[in-house]
Amino acid sequence: MSVPFDGLVPATDQDTIAGVPARYVATPGSTEEAAAIVRAAAENDLAVVVRGAGTKKDWAAPPRRLDLIIDTHRLSGVVEHAAGDLITIVRAGTPLRELGEKLAPAGQQLALDAPLPDSTVGGTVAVSTSGPRRMLYGTVRDLLIGVTVVRPDGVVARAGGKVVKNVAGYDLGKLISGSYGTLGLVTECVFRLHPLPAATAYVSRRVSRADEAGRIAAAVLGAQVVPSALEVDAGPDGGIEVAVGLEGVPEGIKRRAAAVRELLGGEAAVSDTPPAWWSAYPWGPGDVGLKLTAALSGVPTLLAAGRAARDRYGVPLALRGSAGAGVVYAGLPGTTSPESVAGVLDDLRAAAATASGHAVVLTAPAPVRGRVDLWGPVDGLHLMRRVKEQFDPDARFAPGRFVGGI
Repeated sequence: MSVPFDGLVPATDQDTIAGVPARYVATPGSTEEAAAIVRAAAENDLAVVVRGAGTKKDWAAPPRRLDLIIDTHRLSGVVEHAAGDLITIVRAGTPLRELGEKLAPAGQQLALDAPLPDSTVGGTVAVSTSGPRRMLYGTVRDLLIGVTVVRPDGVVARAGGKVVKNVAGYDLGKLISGSYGTLGLVTECVFRLHPLPAATAYVSRRVSRADEAGRIAAAVLGAQVVPSALEVDAGPDGGIEVAVGLEGVPEGIKRRAAAVRELLGGEAAVSDTPPAWWSAYPWGPGDVGLKLTAALSGVPTLLAAGRAARDRYGVPLALRGSAGAGVVYAGLPGTTSPESVAGVLDDLRAAAATASGHAVVLTAPAPVRGRVDLWGPVDGLHLMRRVKEQFDPDARFAPGRFVGGI
């Protein structure tokens, strides 16, 4: 197969996005190379999807068309680590695991948990994934203070900077975060860092009812124990585990863990290692994965609705997430019938709406994607469309992947 311009190679059978095969693949090694490829793609009217490690390539909707995958694995490495300023500049194709290893010798961290540890920095920004410690440190949008983006026309845009309080252009970082690659190609990110904690502790207790889990969570939130994370895990076999993550200095951790154990009750256990399920999605490859949001007080409502849906449809629904941030993930086996998934989704969407939140399908097999509305009703869709039209008027970047067919 001939290629339309230099820098491309023919795609293989493995080069697919949500089941849609690509025609070509490009692997730029710098922002300048990436910009040249994107400009040439625009001139040749090629539809583009960006791929990092591929850990989330089956998330969201399939692209309406796909000509070119831009693979970022050569856009990797730490450009700068200003340890004294708690700042790092890192290329988008760098795996989160590798970044953590680079920062650790300086006693620092990018305080983003990695449910999929092989994920790249760029993919994490594009999908705005985060984990249990979002409760204390915030999400990608809170930690990203600068970004370099190749726009769909090939123009390089930079926003933010190396100073935490520098807000010039910060809105670009917010727009890019969670946009699923529909607004451009991220090549470099500037992040605010935090010190690694000297000690950690995890206090956990199993309960039988959603309202009991809610009562415990409210007690922890109302106390002066400053948790880094407050997680719940409700497996398909019944029972709910509530776990509190603490970080700090050893002596302080000892006192705070004792206080949390008293709040949770005498059956609570204290450990210096997290539960096995900590910071992991309740689904595997090929399964159905949902993201539910709610006000903090509404998390028990989501748990109760999940249990009711499990019983109503006879499916092994698992729920897991943050009672301290109002984000709960739900998982179903990929073999679950599309009709059952649709019923569960309708019930969970109703519960999430009651709790001032939303429910979206992150990943699912093709039969399920064809049966359900992945995104559901989304506020501000008209504004999102206007932003997309300004950044990508020809709709060539990840067309149809995002909410509302953006």
